[in-house]
Amino acid sequence: QVSVAESGGGLAQAGGFLTLSCAASGRIYAMGWFRQAPGKEREFVAAINLGNGRTYYSDSVRGRFTISGDNAKKTESLQMNNVKPEDTAVYYCAAGGTLYSSGSYYPASWGQGTQVTVSS
Repeated sequence: QVSVAESGGGLAQAGGFLTLSCAASGRIYAMGWFRQAPGKEREFVAAINLGNGRTYYSDSVRGRFTISGDNAKKTESLQMNNVKPEDTAVYYCAAGGTLYSSGSYYPASWGQGTQVTVSS
């Protein structure tokens, strides 16, 4: 059983920045972030292979968001720069499961979610 705890989020103005953090337990090699905006399905944001450091991003955040992780501590962070109103969503930390080299990620465990709101 993998436990997941996320922190961060909040309110930012467009063009600003926010940082999300997450800690997990258990024997995992992959962590990532998904988000869900009101009325929309949950979507992939970013993922990291903690073992080799390889990172993956959705097209909508590539170049603005940076994911980083610590394999020993089983932690990850998402640095969100130049945020946009369309980044407004509940962000979920994901841990464990399978992260393919193509970037497809199927997590085993989820955090409870943290709200990110970007005002224009």
